[in-house]
Amino acid sequence: QVRLVESGGGSVQVGESLRLSCVASGDTKRKYYMAWFRQAPGKEREGVATINQNGAPSYDDSVKGRFTVTEDNDKRTLYLQMNNLKPEATAMYFCAADVLPLTPLVGFWGEYSGMRMANLAAWGQGTLVIVSS
Repeated sequence: QVRLVESGGGSVQVGESLRLSCVASGDTKRKYYMAWFRQAPGKEREGVATINQNGAPSYDDSVKGRFTVTEDNDKRTLYLQMNNLKPEATAMYFCAADVLPLTPLVGFWGEYSGMRMANLAAWGQGTLVIVSS
């Protein structure tokens, strides 16, 4: 079983940057796809960014051009560089992993998205990001 630990959250001012990290440990026998999600107070959890099976990043439209997702496979770490942060980015950010690509959960919400999210292989505990104006 894979385990995920996020870090890097904090409280920043509008326009500042943060870099989140998610380290995976445990099961090394299978390939896991990883993604960043976030959940703002009173809102549903949403997919923010992931890297698909071809190595290309996918982003929610709200973060395109400001967030960059990268991965270091040797370190089994997924990063999220967040630049020019806005107050609406305030949320708990979660890392998730699954044996299937997570691209369908980023920037799209379909009939089965909730079911898929509830059955992902692993979730981290989350790291809090607060952006103040």
